[in-house]
Amino acid sequence: MTQDATHTQATHQPYGTPEVPRVAVRGEARLEVDPEIARIGITVTARGTDRRSALDDLTRRNNTVLDLVKSYGDPVEKLETGAFSITPELTRHGRAERVRAYHGTVHITAELNDFTALGELTTRLADLELTRVDGPWWALRPTSPAHGEARRQAVLEAVQRAREYARALGADLAALVELADLGAENAAPLAMAAPAGAYRSMAFATAEEEAAPPLDLEPQRQTVYAQVNARFTMTPPQL
Repeated sequence: MTQDATHTQATHQPYGTPEVPRVAVRGEARLEVDPEIARIGITVTARGTDRRSALDDLTRRNNTVLDLVKSYGDPVEKLETGAFSITPELTRHGRAERVRAYHGTVHITAELNDFTALGELTTRLADLELTRVDGPWWALRPTSPAHGEARRQAVLEAVQRAREYARALGADLAALVELADLGAENAAPLAMAAPAGAYRSMAFATAEEEAAPPLDLEPQRQTVYAQVNARFTMTPPQL
């Protein structure tokens, strides 16, 4: 059998052969990078003695919040309205129950790419009547170059590790047989990045005569992970 035929046969065998042995390694990379976006959650509430007054107050406050966020223009990449509710508050009156008041709530999510504007916006939002601000949650975009750089470094580490194993045996790498994300072979899910940052919360605020100074929010660096499995064939070792 020729050397090319032996190599081809070993490529399709799970563990290689004495003539064309295999080496399997894992490459890993971890990067610390600055966040690209920040998300905040905004909760607007209202309370009224009847359903219509609660709804009117909620609509007015919701519009105020939306207008304020939209006034920042391009720094606001995304603005979404989530859950909305009007809930009656019941109280017992004799043997019966009656509606004492109505509570209204709207949840809004905003995503910003300008962290200077973020500090000012969160302060102005928290200064509004019956408005709660949660966050920020720092994150990278799914298309961030940091993810690709982490994967590239993971592959380079896999090659370097495999080469070191081969040279320890007096051999060298011959060819790449397989390269796979960790978990790709058994379709197991894998979290490739760290959680999207710190959580901060600001309590309910009421309007003040003088504007509060903007918050100085320090972005939390993000950790990006990448892991790959790689299999190589190598030249016969010098044992």
